[in-house]
Amino acid sequence: MGLPHERYLRPKLYVAAALTIPVLFMAMGEMFAPDLVHEFSPLMSGWLQWLLTTLIFFWAGAPFIRRWWKSIRERDTNMFTLTVTGTGAAYFYSSAAMLFWGRFPAEYQTHHGVPLYFEATAFITTIVLLGQILEQRAHARTDAAIRALMDLAPKIAHRIGSDGSETDVPVESIHPGDQLRVRPGENLPVDGVLTGGTAEIDESMLTGEPLPVTKDSGDKVSAGTLNTTGSFVYRAERVGADTLLAQIVGLVQAATESEAPIARLADRVSAWFTPAVLAIAAITFLAWGLFAPEQGWLYGLLNAVAVLIIACPCALGLATPVSLVTGIGRGAQAGVLVKDAAALEALAGANTLLIDKTGTLTLGRPQVTFIRTSGNLDKSELLRLAASAESSSEHPLARAIVSAAKARGLPLAPAHDFSAKPGAGVSATVEERRVELSRAAAGYELPEHPTATLVSVTIDGREAGVIALADTLKTGAASAITELQRLGLRIVMVSGDRTAAARAVAQQLGLDGFYAEVTPARKQDLVREHQARGERVVFAGDGLNDAPALAAANVGIAMGTGTDVAMHSAGLVLVKGDLAALVRAVHLSRAVMRNIRQNLFWAFAYNTAGLPLAAGALFPFTGWLLSPMFAGAAMSLSSITVVANALRLRRLKL
Repeated sequence: MGLPHERYLRPKLYVAAALTIPVLFMAMGEMFAPDLVHEFSPLMSGWLQWLLTTLIFFWAGAPFIRRWWKSIRERDTNMFTLTVTGTGAAYFYSSAAMLFWGRFPAEYQTHHGVPLYFEATAFITTIVLLGQILEQRAHARTDAAIRALMDLAPKIAHRIGSDGSETDVPVESIHPGDQLRVRPGENLPVDGVLTGGTAEIDESMLTGEPLPVTKDSGDKVSAGTLNTTGSFVYRAERVGADTLLAQIVGLVQAATESEAPIARLADRVSAWFTPAVLAIAAITFLAWGLFAPEQGWLYGLLNAVAVLIIACPCALGLATPVSLVTGIGRGAQAGVLVKDAAALEALAGANTLLIDKTGTLTLGRPQVTFIRTSGNLDKSELLRLAASAESSSEHPLARAIVSAAKARGLPLAPAHDFSAKPGAGVSATVEERRVELSRAAAGYELPEHPTATLVSVTIDGREAGVIALADTLKTGAASAITELQRLGLRIVMVSGDRTAAARAVAQQLGLDGFYAEVTPARKQDLVREHQARGERVVFAGDGLNDAPALAAANVGIAMGTGTDVAMHSAGLVLVKGDLAALVRAVHLSRAVMRNIRQNLFWAFAYNTAGLPLAAGALFPFTGWLLSPMFAGAAMSLSSITVVANALRLRRLKL
């Protein structure tokens, strides 16, 4: 029996919060507004608190009571067992105090009458409601990621009939064997095979690589990829759930559903602490009732209630969320957005980082890295003429050449008679010279740039030079990798790029290993293979092709400069895509987990030390009893300590 949907819990939270405020004021208002509080008699204040808390406990807290009963029936104690037991003890004890106001022993009364603990019940119920709503919102992000993936495929396809006519039809009506036309700037609706001509297809959503791929007749094309130039016809082969895009959607969904939830530290502790507290409370009640001389059963009841109140998980419930909220806020200031609080726990214990290349370690876009000229033409003039000819092209290589010329302040000349052939290059007349750019001939290499894309430039039919373009490393990538390795992470690069390019980057950064020519499904398989070896895996990436691996990893980290799908699938997002932020994220996660462990210690230190006193174990020797009032004070003190310790994270140096 899970908790109801957020839409059901949210109204309960609003009502509970509105009713908790006056309960807290009446219970603790004497500390800051005594004159106003004294307008109500203790008895009137008590009944008002009872009325408001009854609504909070039984209506707003109804889902938790059901979970409490389920845990009791199935003997599976958890945080809800301890929460409802503690808040229930405070509520029913306080209700009994209202009904039997004058019959309590004098030592259990103050000058305001019998102490009440309605505020503990109201406040804890409201806090737990808030925590459950935030947790459900984290799970809802999975659905958003899957919807973003599915939106990549168009809803309409241009089908060509047997008579050559073209009709727009829903993608659902496409069958294998249909002939489809794709216009420039459109995404492909289904998987298929190019039947004639050539095409420039942007497959970055699958491979992560920024350069369009030239497709010739007979080459396979995939749904969701982008046609960059020209119009072409292809034959549908795989449609619906059989497309590669649909399979990626399935991988993301399956990975999220099969991923074991990270158990909260408080739940793990509650598994043994709850039965121990219940046993101590029962023994206290029976021992006083059977062996105390006078009013033994009443003293047994009060001391048993004191045991449950001092063990009430106010500090325990705050230990984890307060540290997480503070740490999340500190991370946001440092460019680390934590979308799933559980990701911080996973990151703190990770020992392997699988990291994407393009857009993560590198800038993800080609840049001019080298120019070689032939004859008397200098490099600047060659670049100026090439950029002038490419100024009308939208190809990524063309944009890189134009950007390089503009960055160097070179004035571009008008281009006339522009012509572009997919896969063949462009040509244009610039200053009465015919300038042509195309991929360098097969076998032509620059030894100093083994992984670069080479563009050959000819002027008036004569070879003028070669421009080398490559994806370059992000600033600070090397120092970030070194620091991550110092922190104990084994770093392995996973890339869809060819082996030579991947090896060059791995050697340049001193990585612990690399995988090249990897498909999206293979990336997810690699995550699972490392996990099967007992490694706790972090995956960092920025593209659609990384989404399955991000979902399958113990924690996924997305670059803020990447795709929406990657950011939906990840638990953490690095706002600027800065690798230094990845180092800060690791430091943050370890500091937060250290803070949570400290908080859990203090949460239990007060409560555990007070349990013998609350049970009356020292009464035969010292005559000391811990009334529910002091039990509540100890509970509050532990909460204050936990909050103060968590707030230290605001000053954390990252």
